Amino acid sequence: MQTELSKTLGVEHAVFGFTPFPAVAAAISRAGGFGVLGAVRYTAPDDLKRDLDWIEAHVDGKPYGLDVVMPAKKVEGVSEADVEAMIPEGHRQFVRDTLAKYGVPELAEGEASGWRITGWMEQVARTQLDVAFDYPIRLLANALGSPPADVIARAHDQDVLVAALAGSARHAVKHRDAGIDVVVAQGYEAGGHTGEIATMVLTPEVVEAVAPLPVLAAGGIGSGQQAAAALALGAQGVWLGSLWLTATEADLSSPAVTRKLLAAGSGDTVRSRALTGKPARQLRTEWTDTWDDPAGPGTLPMPLQGLLVAEALTRIQKHEVEPLLGTPVGQIVGRMHSERSVQAVFDDLTRGFEQAVDRINRIAGRSGK
Repeated sequence: MQTELSKTLGVEHAVFGFTPFPAVAAAISRAGGFGVLGAVRYTAPDDLKRDLDWIEAHVDGKPYGLDVVMPAKKVEGVSEADVEAMIPEGHRQFVRDTLAKYGVPELAEGEASGWRITGWMEQVARTQLDVAFDYPIRLLANALGSPPADVIARAHDQDVLVAALAGSARHAVKHRDAGIDVVVAQGYEAGGHTGEIATMVLTPEVVEAVAPLPVLAAGGIGSGQQAAAALALGAQGVWLGSLWLTATEADLSSPAVTRKLLAAGSGDTVRSRALTGKPARQLRTEWTDTWDDPAGPGTLPMPLQGLLVAEALTRIQKHEVEPLLGTPVGQIVGRMHSERSVQAVFDDLTRGFEQAVDRINRIAGRSGK
């Protein structure tokens, strides 16, 4: 699965694997793909440094990248406390009532909530970059539009390619004009924040709109046959995220989440604003249903929603309250039936890719098989 982009980055297979888990990112690169570590959960620079040190020690010299979340524009002089103060009391009460309805225990005294959406704030992302640029990353990806111009220039000065996710050809053109090197065309099927255009339609539209920039196809891709289809549509590789959630190297904190992922079908996800305030595909749960119910107060815009539900989600996850327990994941969850190593996933991807290419060659009369 080699393309011009994979050759430029020095990887065997044009498979880009996004993951929040350092062990998965390293395993993806060792298997011949390109591991991309998600940085949004690292609010402390020392934590990111620790995990990048670990990747450096376990990647066997193979290339890897980092994914951050930062807006192209920033608002000056606004602190996290200022943002917190914007959350209406009615929404806070709605959260308290929902947790009480399902009997979700409180956190222990003095215990802080886990992941918060502060990683979406630009000043946090910039501290992540200050750490990351001390490492030999080959690609910097941004999941929230094009990064600021000075960040793009800084990356290019260090010979780091810059990628940005796009849910439409219009967004992709903005990335191209901003100086982005790689566009990730993320279709409706994808996990996390995603737009409304399906991958099969979006990929060739973006390829045509930004040519000759390389495009990666994302969303609903979890087999070698689908990877072959993406390359046939003009992509120079595939960007996979959800598929790694059930890898044996993944460090999901909740066994119950893993069980729910393995049991889910492709119709068991929903695009909901319940997590961050923007539409994000995730497992459908009674938590997402509650927030999407017209009788409720409705979700708040980003970043208010993420700050509002941070402690609640920590409590739900810690105590594994299964009706409310979920995670961002794409429709490809319907193919994730067992826990497998990253290498086993790659073996399946490459085998399926070869089968698809052979099939097309036979149809085209180009193979003697």
